[in-house]
Amino acid sequence: MAYSRSRSWAGIEVVLESYGWGLGRKWRDPLEGLPMTTDLESRIRQLEDRALISERVIKYAMAVDRADWEMFADCFTDPVHADYSENGMPAADFARDDLVGIVREALGGYTATQHLSTNHVIEFDENDSDRALCYSYMYAQHYREGAEGGFFLLRGSYTNYMLRTSDGWRIESLTQHVSWSDGE
Repeated sequence: MAYSRSRSWAGIEVVLESYGWGLGRKWRDPLEGLPMTTDLESRIRQLEDRALISERVIKYAMAVDRADWEMFADCFTDPVHADYSENGMPAADFARDDLVGIVREALGGYTATQHLSTNHVIEFDENDSDRALCYSYMYAQHYREGAEGGFFLLRGSYTNYMLRTSDGWRIESLTQHVSWSDGE
C-alpha cells in the first residue's frame, strides 16, 4: 500500500511517496541528491548538465559499437588522458586522434560489439562549475565470428573526468576499472 505526503521545496510543492513493507516504511524523495542551491536557474542548468554529461558518456559506448570514429573523437578533449591499464594498455596522455586510432585498431578484429553504459553518478566540482566527475558501469560484449569461443566479455566501471568546453561536455580523463572478463 502506498502513502503520500507533501512538502514545500524552494516554493514548489513536492509529493513524497512511501511504500509499506511490514513495519518499516521508506520515504522516497524525488529530489534526493539534487543540489540545494537557492537559484532556480542554477538548478535547471545543473540538471541539463547532468543530462548532457550522461549523454556524452553513452555516446562513447555507442560510437564504438557503430564504428563511428568521428562521434568517438567528439567525446574527448584534445589531449585526453586514458587509463586502460587493467585491460592491458598503460595510462597515458594521448592526442585525441591517436586514442581514436588505438581503440579502432583494438576493436577492428571483432565482427560485432555491444557496449552498455549504465548507473551514471555525476558529481560537480564545487570550485569549478565547468568540471565534473561521472562514474559509470560498463558491460562490453565482443563477438568474433569463426573464432574458437568467439566471445570476449568485460564488466566493470569507468571514472570519467568531464570538462565543459565551448563545444559542450567532453571526457578529459578516463580510467577503466575491470571487475571481471571472460574469453579473448
